[in-house]
Amino acid sequence: MEKLLQIWVAFGTLALLAVAAFAEDVVVLTEANFEKEVGQDRGSLVEFYAPWCGHCKKLAPEFEKLGTSFRKAKSVLIGKVDCDEQKSLCSKYDVSGYPTIKWFPKGSLEPKKYEGPRTAEALTEFVNTEGGTNVKIATVPSNVVVLTADNFNEVVLDETKDVLVEFYAPWCGHCKSLAPTYEKVATAFKSDEDVVIANLDADKYKDLAEKYSVSGFPTLKFFPRSNKAGDEYEGGRDLDDFVAFINEKCGTSRDGKGQLTSNAGIVASLDALVKEFLAATNEEKKAVFARIEEEVEKLTGFSARYGKIYLKAAKNCMEKGSDYAKNERERIQRILDKAISPAKADEFTLKKNILSAFA
Repeated sequence: MEKLLQIWVAFGTLALLAVAAFAEDVVVLTEANFEKEVGQDRGSLVEFYAPWCGHCKKLAPEFEKLGTSFRKAKSVLIGKVDCDEQKSLCSKYDVSGYPTIKWFPKGSLEPKKYEGPRTAEALTEFVNTEGGTNVKIATVPSNVVVLTADNFNEVVLDETKDVLVEFYAPWCGHCKSLAPTYEKVATAFKSDEDVVIANLDADKYKDLAEKYSVSGFPTLKFFPRSNKAGDEYEGGRDLDDFVAFINEKCGTSRDGKGQLTSNAGIVASLDALVKEFLAATNEEKKAVFARIEEEVEKLTGFSARYGKIYLKAAKNCMEKGSDYAKNERERIQRILDKAISPAKADEFTLKKNILSAFA
C-alpha cells in the first residue's frame, strides 16, 4: 500500500510539473522583469498586446502553441506584454498598434519587428531562423470533444450526460478568439464524466446547424440530460462565466483551474442533521445517526455518493471521539499539500469539505 502511495505521489508530481510548465510557456513580462528576462543569454520573441484587441485575441491560441513548442528550447524565450498594464514599457519600444511582435536577439535590447504571418507555423519558422533552433510545432491534446455527423447523436443526445456544444465556423474570428477559453472550460471539467464540453464545425455539417437553428457563429447550446432539444447559452464568454454556468446547471463545484471548491460534496439536509448530531449526548447520537441513514437512502446521483461520506464520518465520530473530524481534516490537508493525482485530490477534497460540518 505504501509503495502504491509512493507511485501516486510520483505520478502527481510529474503532472503538476507538466501543468506548471504549460502555465509558463509564454512568459508574462512587466517593467519589473523585462530586462531580467529579455536581452540576456537567450533570444526573445515578444508580443505587445492589449486585452481588448480583436486581432490579439485571434493571435492568442497561435502564440500559446508557439510557447508550448519552444518550452524546452533553453536558447529562446517566448513572452508577452500587456500594454494596458505596462504603458511605459510599450512606449519605450515604440508600440503603436496591437499586436506588435518583436524579436530581441541574445544579449540585446534592440529589437527587430516581425512582419510575417501570425500563425504558429510562420512564427516558428521565424524564431528558428533568428534563434538558430530547429523546433517543430507542438501538438497539444485537446479536452474538447469534436463532434461530427457520425457521433453527434451518441454524444449530445446521451440522457446520462450534460453537454455544452459550440457551433463554430473555421473562418470565424470570434470563434478563434473563444477557442483558448473554451479549451480551458473543457480542461476544468475533464474529471467530471457526466459533463461534456464539445464543438461542431457548423460550416462542414450544415444540416446539423440548421436542425438546431444556428444562424451565427459561435452559437453555444446546452443539452442537459433533461432536455435534449437544446437551450441557447446566453451567458458571458469568460472562463468564470462558463464555469459558473456549468456548476449551476450540472451540480458540479469546480473553479477555473478544475479544482473542487469548498462547496463540493455539501448536502444541506445532511448538514442540518449533523448539527443535531454534534449537539446530542452520546446516547442521543445513535438516534440522530439513524435519521442520517434514512436521509442518505433518499439521495440520488452525486448526493448519494456524498451521503456515504457523511455516514462514515458520523460513525467514526461516535467510535473515535469528538476530535476525530479535526484530526482527520488535518491529515487530509497534509496529503493535499503533496503532489497527488487529480482524481485523488478530488476524493480527499470531498472528504475534507464534508468533515468540516463535523468540526
